[in-house]
Amino acid sequence: MTIESIQVVDWMKKMWPVKTIGPTVPSMFLDKRIPNDKDYGISMFEPSNDLCMNWLNDKPKASVIYVSFGSIATYSEEQMQEVAWGLIDADTYFLWVVRASEEGKLPKNILETMSKKGLIVTWSHQLKVLAHEAVGCFITHCGWNSTLEALSLGVPMIGVPYWSDQTTNLKNIVDVWKVGLRAPMDENRILRREPIKHCIKEVMEGEKGKEMKNNAIKWMNVIKNSIENGGSSDQNTAEFVAAISK
Repeated sequence: MTIESIQVVDWMKKMWPVKTIGPTVPSMFLDKRIPNDKDYGISMFEPSNDLCMNWLNDKPKASVIYVSFGSIATYSEEQMQEVAWGLIDADTYFLWVVRASEEGKLPKNILETMSKKGLIVTWSHQLKVLAHEAVGCFITHCGWNSTLEALSLGVPMIGVPYWSDQTTNLKNIVDVWKVGLRAPMDENRILRREPIKHCIKEVMEGEKGKEMKNNAIKWMNVIKNSIENGGSSDQNTAEFVAAISK
């Protein structure tokens, strides 16, 4: 939490019995106290995707860019093609989730061009992907779930916000937690291939990228400590349950 958010919570506690808990990322990916807790309890999509895991298993540690813009946001054909060529030009491994409804916006020859460097799928188990040691960076639309999952698993981010709270989330990613970069768009709000390539190189190879990775690990540990036995979230949850059980 930031100093400002702590101050807000302290102010609210004076008027209401506020208790902060979370994050609500499944236990298997954080404290591991509940081994079978691997999901959020509901899944509207495919239950598994071994293709992603098998592909990641063959890649070096922190060598893969994971790309996903969520399950709702839609981007123009021009934007999708710029992202595609930016990933290819960066010449690094990438795993890109492109919904079936968006596949037609990709360059016609992308599968041949990307060779063995990239894998494009229509769905992935995002928590498993982000938790994999081969993943070194997450290009994201900065939805809150995606932001919290990456922060909880220590993965630096490159932000491409679309709407709603995503710009605010990116502000926290870049300026408060210092675990990511803001991908610059042009005057037409298109993220071009050169800035994509530059951001990837910065995160994966630059000194600033090392700093972001260290910060990401720091926040991951803060989150894990909060939900472990005796942590702030664990204590607040226990106190809340005790209060409503009286």
